[in-house]
Amino acid sequence: MAQVSVSEDGSVLTLEQAGKATRFHAVWLRDNALDPETRAVGNGQRLITMADIPGDIRVEAASVAGDTVTCRFAPEGKEAVFPLDWLNAHAYDTAPEVLLVPDGIETWDAGLPVPVGDFATLQTSEPALRDWLAAVARFGFAKVTGLPAESGALFQLVDLFGYVRETNYGRHFEVRAEVNPTNLAYTGLGLQAHTDNPYRDPVPTLQILSCIENSCAGGDSMVVDGFRAAERLRDEMPDGFELLSQHCARFDYQGEVGVHLSSRRPMIELSPDGQLQQIRFNSRSAAPITDVPFEKMADYYVAYRRFAEIIDDLDMAVEFKLQPGEAFIVDNTRVMHSRRAFSGAGHRWLQGCYADKDGLLSKLSTLETTA
Repeated sequence: MAQVSVSEDGSVLTLEQAGKATRFHAVWLRDNALDPETRAVGNGQRLITMADIPGDIRVEAASVAGDTVTCRFAPEGKEAVFPLDWLNAHAYDTAPEVLLVPDGIETWDAGLPVPVGDFATLQTSEPALRDWLAAVARFGFAKVTGLPAESGALFQLVDLFGYVRETNYGRHFEVRAEVNPTNLAYTGLGLQAHTDNPYRDPVPTLQILSCIENSCAGGDSMVVDGFRAAERLRDEMPDGFELLSQHCARFDYQGEVGVHLSSRRPMIELSPDGQLQQIRFNSRSAAPITDVPFEKMADYYVAYRRFAEIIDDLDMAVEFKLQPGEAFIVDNTRVMHSRRAFSGAGHRWLQGCYADKDGLLSKLSTLETTA
């Protein structure tokens, strides 16, 4: 049986259930009231601002009836009803353990089987699409088979969950050897595992690469979990992890006329409470690092070198060779991709585009809700 009590000054409501007490501030409860005057019925968006809440807001009275708590606020005289389940789901009167890796994400190394979805099935089966999107959210990458081996087919894949993010490279870009390329990706050179466009702020959060032709020797694709690499660095070199996460690197791109992109962000970006948010790692686009104090710069480079060594470790990489009609998607805030060098014999033609993770996560959430 749930019970509620209110502090003498009305600033805190305490909910007691099964011997456990959970506290809520009056201002928090008023801000999060669920009534139609506070939140729009159709979309749940808040209809009030902080300026609409009195500075001396307090709970004047509170009671429990069945599975709801009713509060009356002074000086407004307003009542608000909160389901117990809702209060329990949004309780903040705890000191939760903050893990380095966000909930719902699983880090991996070379032993991970590649998550794969069949394009035709993804188009027609919501459960299959839900599972494929869930794999992208959990592991940060996945493959697709059965995509048309033709120019522009990758847009059909993006249409399943979101929208293309257009950049100075266009709505899409060709990944094949060029004369006088604007980017080293457009050569036959091997590329170190990297995140794309670290010089943008924000970066494109998803990248899709689809294969149209791949008859040359080499050119295998590899993916590396940047979050796992960060975990390894923290375990092996805690001070180095702190240096790479507490000091900004710089990235810069001026590879074509009329374009100059730059950013100033840590290689390992954490939330204020210490949880992994993003990896930016791209030696080709690294600019001179100027935000590390002189007395820490040598140690910073020791950590930078070790982080690069971990990323280059083949035990960290999942490797595969794309065939025509196959594609893969990576979470560009977490998973680095690379390729082996390829020869001039035969042809290797991939197309790439960017999209944003919020669209993918939104689609996944709606599919999970309706499952």
